[in-house]
Amino acid sequence: MHQVDSHPSTAAILGHPIHPMIVPIPIGALSLALVTDFLAQRNPDRFWPRASRFLLAAGALGAAAAAPSGTVDFLTIPRARELPEAWLHAGGNLAVLGLTVANLALRRGDGGRVTRRGLGMSAMGAGMLAVTGWLGGELSFRHRIGVASSGGG
Repeated sequence: MHQVDSHPSTAAILGHPIHPMIVPIPIGALSLALVTDFLAQRNPDRFWPRASRFLLAAGALGAAAAAPSGTVDFLTIPRARELPEAWLHAGGNLAVLGLTVANLALRRGDGGRVTRRGLGMSAMGAGMLAVTGWLGGELSFRHRIGVASSGGG
């Protein structure tokens, strides 16, 4: 079995990388926004559109919070910049953030309902996030970016 060198995170607190601590927030929020959008299309209760807006906002804020630590690792770990997965992960997540902000802006005048366009934007964002999340996993688990060596912290 081929041993891959570790490239520890430079954005860490007491040896614990920050980026993987934060990314579950936007992943969970934006995935659930698709679910609440779908439910809002089929249920007249105004709770679902409000829940969708809240989840989109939480996802955007969570992504904005996760981005700096990921950017620090990208800029300070030379091996990361050599990998196409890292560029696609960063660019794709930036696109997801932009799409999420646009989706929120669209809903300002939606009359408290989820439009088909809003649902489509949520579906596109969740799909893109699935790909960028998988790429992030590849960076960590296959290329060992942001991973401490097995010899310690």
